[in-house]
Amino acid sequence: AKILSKEKQTIQPTGEVGFQIRESQSSGKIVPLVLPDIAVCPECLGELFDPKNRRYRYPFINCTHCGPRFSIIQSLPYDRPNTTMSGFELCPECRYEYENPEDRRFHAQPNACPKCGPQVYFHKEPTSAPTDSGEDAIIAAFASIRRGHILALKGLGGFQLVVDAENTEAVLSLRERKQRGNKPFAVMFPDIQSIHNSTVISEQEQRLIESSEAPIVLVEKRDDHFDSAAPANPYLGVFLPYTPLHHLLLQLFKTPLIITSGNLSNEPICKDNDEAFAKLKNIADTFLVHDRPIQRPVDDSVVRIISGKPQILRRARGYAPLPIEVGIPLKPTLAAGGHLKNTIAIGKDNKIILSQYIGNLDTTESTEVFEATISDFENLYDLKTEVAIYDKHPDYFSSHFIRTRYKEISKQSVQHHLAHVFSCMAEHALEPPLLGISWDGTGYGEDGSIWGAESFILDKVACKRFASIDSFRLPGGESAIKAPSRVATSLLFESGYEFSKGDKNKLFVQLLDRNLHAPLCSSMGRLFDGISAMLGLCERIDYEGEAAMLVEFEAQKSATKEAYAIEISQLADGGAFIFDWRTMIKGIQADTKSKTPAPRIARKFHNTLVLLIVEIAKMSGQEVVVLTGGCFQNKLLSELAISKLTDTGFNTYTHQQIPPNDSGIAAGQVFSSLYPSIV
Repeated sequence: AKILSKEKQTIQPTGEVGFQIRESQSSGKIVPLVLPDIAVCPECLGELFDPKNRRYRYPFINCTHCGPRFSIIQSLPYDRPNTTMSGFELCPECRYEYENPEDRRFHAQPNACPKCGPQVYFHKEPTSAPTDSGEDAIIAAFASIRRGHILALKGLGGFQLVVDAENTEAVLSLRERKQRGNKPFAVMFPDIQSIHNSTVISEQEQRLIESSEAPIVLVEKRDDHFDSAAPANPYLGVFLPYTPLHHLLLQLFKTPLIITSGNLSNEPICKDNDEAFAKLKNIADTFLVHDRPIQRPVDDSVVRIISGKPQILRRARGYAPLPIEVGIPLKPTLAAGGHLKNTIAIGKDNKIILSQYIGNLDTTESTEVFEATISDFENLYDLKTEVAIYDKHPDYFSSHFIRTRYKEISKQSVQHHLAHVFSCMAEHALEPPLLGISWDGTGYGEDGSIWGAESFILDKVACKRFASIDSFRLPGGESAIKAPSRVATSLLFESGYEFSKGDKNKLFVQLLDRNLHAPLCSSMGRLFDGISAMLGLCERIDYEGEAAMLVEFEAQKSATKEAYAIEISQLADGGAFIFDWRTMIKGIQADTKSKTPAPRIARKFHNTLVLLIVEIAKMSGQEVVVLTGGCFQNKLLSELAISKLTDTGFNTYTHQQIPPNDSGIAAGQVFSSLYPSIV
């Protein structure tokens, strides 16, 4: 249970006897509280596998303690006619449970059984009619996975692609068909003991895994377990079955399954059967579908433990759309978020409601889901938008949408990294003054360049860009984001490194020398990329953040306390303090030449960044420090920085309920509306 508020009200008795839930009346204002989808509860699980129970092996068993909520609600109030279950009429037995105050299924809106509820169907191929239904369909799906096939499974909030996690050939086939590269897959285990056998999990991580939210939790792998699922990665995303259908499959399979989002690259997950048949036909071999409509796509949430606290990295199933209480009344506000890892958010009363994860807005399909989610939230919460907020980047689809769609109301643009700071402030109900350190890969700067290593001092009426890192150029422009070797070339060039005539990066050296097609950047994420290439870890990335993650993983292999020297100077006229990374780059280059082990260099790099964070905090004169942005998904960097800042006497805040990455920007944009003079 999560207590959002406590209220006491005295009312006069009516003289009636008994207890009842009366029919809802559509009057008054809509209270912005929609519950997330909840993992199947122990009571329902017991009934699922009880041969004497009338719901024995029924894949849609649920009660008031568990089951679908957010993914099936069409409108408020939350009554069955306002859900996608409205097309399934309750049989007499289910109706009795639904109307009986002493029953666990009293007013359980998705209540159903094999007689009156949704059914599953197995398709050998998308163009054919189903070959099996009910229990036979589940057995056919199990047999398909066992044969090494890729199964498209219609789950709780959309389609998932499923393969045998221990079948390397099947895993590699999924990677190839989904164009996944080396990006890690999550693995669903049949029980907690099997997770213990393959990973090292703490008591806190186990509680998260077994919670009713049932997120994917990033935990440490044992040895080389599941390397095909997470190549060159010491961590594995693990989770347990959270729907009856998952439980039924895992009970048959008894060994782990890779379960990943059912979508094409850079598109949202499929939620409708026909959509999945059309889009996944070249990825999946077989399909296990059902006839309960999904109102909105909801992906799996991802969480990890940092400094002893859970940090949500992707906020979706199990968490969205629970509100974040900010304690201050908000105007009816809509925030469009950023471009990558997009979510949208609304502000109403004293709450921020952050949407489920939408994804990158790079495709028509993604932008359609983005627009549909905005319409969905405005309708669901009866939001009459008075303020619309967007990112300062002029070319983001989300920004363009707000500027063109909401012409008649008040609009506000918020700088990307400042929105990150506001998102952490919202989560902890913080007020200025404070120091916000916002590090990530890309954000549109106030000067038109790419920022990404920003520190701000916020007071009650203003915001000052207090510190950053010295700019460097990205040879080839945006394409350098996927080519860390180009970033390394730029860092070395700026540090005075002499390139040989036959150097493979000669073309990019020429671009830098002539200042052609090489935009300026002050991004901590790109700095990580460059270091990764210098250490020979990653010259070209398969997925966002890969190069930086490899530097983190390498650094975890060393315990050195050494660091490189930090040089900080202030811009003219009292401008921002700037970290000159050239001395560090020269030190890394010298260590590389002397054959210092890569883990030691990577750890020294992390230690240097921690020294930089603490020095910025000391110079700021602030007592409260907020750490935010995608770089603080780095467990090692975050834990070292939090420890050092705390030991130095700073009150340090990091993310828990709102992601530190770009998925949290929308929440920060809403919170920024409370401080119009700052933005």
